[in-house]
Amino acid sequence: MEDLLKLKGKNIVVMGVANERSIAWGVAKSLFDVGANVIFTYRKERSLVKLEKALEKNELEAKMIVQCDVNEDESIKNAFSQIGETLGAIHGVVHSVAFAHAEDLKNDFVETSRSGYAFAQDTSAYSLVATAREARPYMTEGGSIITMSYLGAERVLDGYNVMGVAKAALEASMRYLANDLGKQGIRVNAVSAGAVRTLSAKGVPSFNTILSQIEEKAPLKRNITNEEVAKMSIVMLSDLSSGVTGEVIYVDAGYHIMG
Repeated sequence: MEDLLKLKGKNIVVMGVANERSIAWGVAKSLFDVGANVIFTYRKERSLVKLEKALEKNELEAKMIVQCDVNEDESIKNAFSQIGETLGAIHGVVHSVAFAHAEDLKNDFVETSRSGYAFAQDTSAYSLVATAREARPYMTEGGSIITMSYLGAERVLDGYNVMGVAKAALEASMRYLANDLGKQGIRVNAVSAGAVRTLSAKGVPSFNTILSQIEEKAPLKRNITNEEVAKMSIVMLSDLSSGVTGEVIYVDAGYHIMG
């Protein structure tokens, strides 16, 4: 399988590890399993502490750990310059970054503040654009960028509100980036994961209801696991998906196909 994946020794940047329950951490663990060099970015010191504890607990060693605030262009530029100049090439990026203010998730969407709307868009959608721009000069051998989306990008889901609009912008941005970067052999795709118990999910008031609805309606009659999202992410980062770009890949037990 490693021969098919061709990820052994490749430099993959993972952004957005909040804790061991986060999707980004699940992807990182799978990358370690297939022999990739995993580079982490973190925003604040508390995230760094959690990341270092998770690595130590699982007896894993990151290739690099770099500070990166996705709300600041200079920080993103500095992070990828440091990674690229140290390692020579970047072969993949996992963008698993999204955030909205709690009040903008709890209130009706019509009550979303201008600043809250702008912040959710900047953090959750524009950050992919800025990341791709700064990673591009170092992706000299082509490669793959994946971002994490959710069904709320295309359907109204109770409690998702401003984040759903941000995810819609994220998916549109992904497609435009796929078009721009394709000429350099860089693929850009989104993995739309079903409901997974993560720190971010706690911010969605109706999350437990969503889990129950999926179990009832999804073709597989169950919720998906972090590991299943990670496995598909590995496929999308690897040569197994070499002809795929600009796509939203659903890992949700088939829930999105149901009326």
